[in-house]
Amino acid sequence: MELEKLFETIESLREKANVEAVFGEPETIGEKTIIPIAQVAYGFGMGFGEGKAPAEAEGEEAPTGRGAGGGGGVSAKPIAVLEVTAEETKLTPIFDSTKLFLAGMAMAAWSIFWISRALARVFGQKKAA
Repeated sequence: MELEKLFETIESLREKANVEAVFGEPETIGEKTIIPIAQVAYGFGMGFGEGKAPAEAEGEEAPTGRGAGGGGGVSAKPIAVLEVTAEETKLTPIFDSTKLFLAGMAMAAWSIFWISRALARVFGQKKAA
């Protein structure tokens, strides 16, 4: 049955949601050990339904309803690198240029809105006499 297969898949992914999913395999380069760090998110949804539609005429067999559904997703993105040496341990975040670009676009749109609103008030239409 498909529903059982969905539950098995969810259980399999739950088992994989552990520390190894976040911290990658350490790499040693010279005297420095580098450990990649990622953000991992899992999400699932499921639905099911059953019911009967009303019969159209007396004595007729009413059709039965059915339903099903399911979905899920996994997201993983790198967020930092942990560098370990004999002298120090340093966490270096990974720069996400997409977020900076989107923030800049939002700021530009916000500024254009307020500037155009101010200009409309200053140079608004004059009433006909």
